[in-house]
Amino acid sequence: MQTAILEVRGIRKRYGERLAVDGVSLRVATGETYGLLGPNGAGKTTTISMVCGLLARDAGDVRVAGHSMNGDALAAKAALGYVPQDLALYPDLSAAENLRFFGQLYGLGGARLKERVGAVLDTVGLRDRAREKVSAFSGGMKRRLNIGAALLHSPQLLLLDEPTVGVDPQTRSAIFEAIEELGRAGKAIVYTTHYMEEAERLCDRVGIIDQGRIIAEGTRRELVASIGACDRVAVGAQGDLARLAAALRALAGVESASAVAEGVELLCRDGRALLPAIVAEATATHARITSLEMMEPNLETVFLRLTGKALRE
Repeated sequence: MQTAILEVRGIRKRYGERLAVDGVSLRVATGETYGLLGPNGAGKTTTISMVCGLLARDAGDVRVAGHSMNGDALAAKAALGYVPQDLALYPDLSAAENLRFFGQLYGLGGARLKERVGAVLDTVGLRDRAREKVSAFSGGMKRRLNIGAALLHSPQLLLLDEPTVGVDPQTRSAIFEAIEELGRAGKAIVYTTHYMEEAERLCDRVGIIDQGRIIAEGTRRELVASIGACDRVAVGAQGDLARLAAALRALAGVESASAVAEGVELLCRDGRALLPAIVAEATATHARITSLEMMEPNLETVFLRLTGKALRE
């Protein structure tokens, strides 16, 4: 098992009568990108705020790089970088000046600070805009610089709280590429989002959070398997469709196969692995395949099955 950079154990937070976070526990390993996926109001930001020490916990413990927030908070905080939803930048300073300021807060100076500012500007794609005031930046550029500020001290863990809110598609893609590169470089990342497609693209594992509780956790495949969801394969075909449907129905992993107007529709486990067998059965039954389309269940399917509501409700 890989070394845990982040261990969260049973953290809770109550606001009056409302239990905002109810016993959340999770573990993130070196080089892993962990997604905290849930609708607005599910407890994502409250959880992240407790993890980074900005918000006091009513119960539970957080350990970062082996340091407990209960007993060694300074060392724990030094090992993480936090990117909040709201921008934390000075508009009258340039990009480089902002980074130098935040780097000094982290205790950097001299040649080391200069090297880290340059490296961060490269990481977030703003080297050519280093001397421009942040007030002249687009919203997406500000978002990227906001991420850069959290990287200055080379943290072992990066916490990103919905970093693509309000950005255009091009900027979102640039942020994704930067996060993927950080993951490949061995950075542990916690990424909160209410966008299913972001979690599916970026995250090695996902914790689905609703009403302050993590209700399921795992890879996309593990989460889909946990609810027994099936892939749907639409086989466009010509020939004896009833015969083809019967042959496909007999394949291991196929739950059902029905002839329809222009082919056969299947419900099956691991549809991708079955595609060669589907083609082979079509050949054996003298049917001619005209198209193949596979629809895999996604995290939206999992959330709907577990909660009875859509992810964005």
